Amino acid sequence: MTDQSAEHPPGAASAPIIAVEHVFKSVTDSTGTLDILRDIDFELAARETVAIVGASGSGKSTLLSIIAGLDTPTRGTVRLAGQDLFAVDEDARAAVRAQQIGFVFQSFQLLGNLTALENVMLPLELAGRRDARAQAGEMLARVGLAQRLRHYPKLLSGGEQQRVALARAFVVHPAVLLADEPTGSLDFATGETVMELMFELNRELGTTLVLVTHDRAIAARCQRVLTVEAGRIAQDSRMPGNTIDTVAARA
Repeated sequence: MTDQSAEHPPGAASAPIIAVEHVFKSVTDSTGTLDILRDIDFELAARETVAIVGASGSGKSTLLSIIAGLDTPTRGTVRLAGQDLFAVDEDARAAVRAQQIGFVFQSFQLLGNLTALENVMLPLELAGRRDARAQAGEMLARVGLAQRLRHYPKLLSGGEQQRVALARAFVVHPAVLLADEPTGSLDFATGETVMELMFELNRELGTTLVLVTHDRAIAARCQRVLTVEAGRIAQDSRMPGNTIDTVAARA
């Protein structure tokens, strides 16, 4: 595996891969206006591993959706590799997601009418890759599913489905991987296996990992923890003992 600290020594200047700039999110209905996010402002460095934690309803999943450009802020913006996601239309945002962002969800989000191999091939085929089958097969082998290529999701265990989802997310070598409660549907032992695999792939491919979790043990394995309370970043913590490359954080 690559020694990240050698490639990116502490203090090396680099632009943030993600910049969340004074983001607010409010929704209005017949009962009034609800503020979901309030002046969220931080930067994440390339290769960084970051956990977003907080109580249910604190706004952390909404924040993840805005980072992905799936939801739009009421005010503020998000820059991905310097590009303002909300200065372009949805088609352009979708193109950015396809090229630079991978997703892992609690509910796996596999297509039931496609085999494991076909699920992992899909993002490559959408990108016009002619080597989609070979690359998908290699990634499924990497996550330990070489013998499950032709299995449909209903024939796979929860842990196997989540590994297919990981393979699908990483097969395009995204700059950023966003994970929303990736072990929430798994038992403890299976969840541990999946998380270990996620961190291994993060290190090997140099992907920035941003995950929403209720599990403080998982959060503690990240280099940085953002605690969201009532729609605000209440705490931005560096985890002792975890290697951190260049981190550009604004107070």
